[in-house]
Amino acid sequence: MKHLYLDCLYGISGDMTLSALIDLGADIEYIAEHLRSMPIDPFSLNVKQVDKRGISAKLLDLRFEDAEAVEQSHSHDHEHSHSHDHSHSHDHEHSHSHSHSHSHDHEHSHNHDHPHDHGHEHAHDDGHHSHSHRKASTILQMIEDSELPPRVKQRSLAVFRVIAEAEGKIHGMDPKEVHFHEVGAMDSIIDILGVCLALESLDIDQISAAPVPTGHGKIMIAHGLYPVPAPATAEILTGVPLADFHVRGELTTPTGAAFLKALADEYGHMPAKTMTKIGYGAGKKNFDHPNVLRAVLFSDDKSNGKIEGREEIDILECQLDDMTGENLGYLMEKLLAKGSLDVYFTPVTMKKSRPGNLITVLAKPEHSRMLEEILLRETSTFGIRRSSWSRKILDREFQVVKTEFGDIRVKIGKLDGNVIKISPEYEDAKNASIQSDIPLWDVYSTVNRLAKEQVKM
Repeated sequence: MKHLYLDCLYGISGDMTLSALIDLGADIEYIAEHLRSMPIDPFSLNVKQVDKRGISAKLLDLRFEDAEAVEQSHSHDHEHSHSHDHSHSHDHEHSHSHSHSHSHDHEHSHNHDHPHDHGHEHAHDDGHHSHSHRKASTILQMIEDSELPPRVKQRSLAVFRVIAEAEGKIHGMDPKEVHFHEVGAMDSIIDILGVCLALESLDIDQISAAPVPTGHGKIMIAHGLYPVPAPATAEILTGVPLADFHVRGELTTPTGAAFLKALADEYGHMPAKTMTKIGYGAGKKNFDHPNVLRAVLFSDDKSNGKIEGREEIDILECQLDDMTGENLGYLMEKLLAKGSLDVYFTPVTMKKSRPGNLITVLAKPEHSRMLEEILLRETSTFGIRRSSWSRKILDREFQVVKTEFGDIRVKIGKLDGNVIKISPEYEDAKNASIQSDIPLWDVYSTVNRLAKEQVKM
């Protein structure tokens, strides 16, 4: 069982959570591929490495490509361009491709709250632009109708419902009729769905979190000057333990608070389990403290992770008796392109004495969910078996060997720092064989001989 701990000592927001999970190992391609299956604006999703008070962390870089979305963003009555870094959106950075005619692309290093009325309910939440205002029921139905994995649907619906209920209580209306502003915007939808997809990519079973600070001060929203935490954030955080950390500005946003309320099973100190990996998600603003969210992956099984020279891999299997060789060939190419460590087919005899193929896929645990979905979508199987194995592997590195055929890359295998295996790269050796018109085996022999002389042991 994989256990995620959100160490939100300095607060939490939507994009900080997503970037922390990507830093933890969530497959960004898996996340983007599923998001693009949804009826949302065209976008590009990336992360970049930044330094926050000595901590290296990933910062989310989300850009929208739809010109219509840009026009919609212009329709809001902004006092200043959204490329300003306002203290009330310090937790976040989405690099939007919107271009305002009066764009001021500079950063305010001061941390006081600017009284800008951005014309929507929570301008502070994740620094998002409101591409469109959507009713809660519309968003919930969009998720219900999607082809997202079942657990992703369940978690994302829970997060949106928590926010809708809080907004509904504040405004005195049915939660389903709440018109989301910042949460209905494309970038916030991507944050929420993206986090739930990241959890699925990492195969997270259990989530817990530290007590969370809110920050203090005031922010200007559509209804006037409000205290931190904002009404929606405060309502969402009922029942969630708060941390005693006093910093001027908004540390926890409604989206971040909703993750804690909807997804966390418990709150408190780090669990007494084995830590396997740690990820850091960066916020946009700079403070006297590292503006990061730390995500820690734990496992109940102490043999998990790379311990004593071993690493964990997943084995995915299914058998088929009704697919052509062409389809199987295409399947292998796609699985390898999507991150499989290896794919192979074994002839088997199935029920009613039918000849078939056992498909075996070796995968890193963080890629297993995506590869399982490829198997389910691209083959006729109705189910995938998955088991976890540990394997002993050699430390590997690549060097270039100079030969009469040109430079040839070789893969070097080391055990306890000692070179025990050298293998020429096939593609390099094949090209040398073709260009020199000599047998491939002769190229291998020559490269192996020269490698022993040239490789740095």
